[in-house]
Amino acid sequence: MFIALLAIVLVLSAIVCFAVTLVFRKQIDRILQRLVGEDIYTAWSKYLLFAVYVVGISGGVRVWELDRYITPVKDQQIIELTSDRWFLEIFRTVIGTLQSVAWVLLLFFLVALIALMLVKGREMKRPNRMEESPETRSC
Repeated sequence: MFIALLAIVLVLSAIVCFAVTLVFRKQIDRILQRLVGEDIYTAWSKYLLFAVYVVGISGGVRVWELDRYITPVKDQQIIELTSDRWFLEIFRTVIGTLQSVAWVLLLFFLVALIALMLVKGREMKRPNRMEESPETRSC
């Protein structure tokens, strides 16, 4: 019964991560394309999506809490997996996965916002190339 719970929780957590990456993939790609350029933004995007899966699944599965279904704690008995506990664990998995993924994406978007502000500031300080060219001065 425990192995089935572990497998279901793992698969459910991966499905939730997949759904979240479907929603945010275009925005992530656009931001990374603007920040790091055309040539390597796909690698950064793949890495960020990998991080979303790793953090999301580890936040959703919570092996240290599932351990209580197979290991007795001091003088207590092992907790029985009833249908109510199954529902609770599935709910915890979805919430834990979403919470972990939300933190990763929040961190990414905060760093990206700061980087975009720096890029915009640098672009505003840089003189316009068209105004400095000798061809435009002679006209």
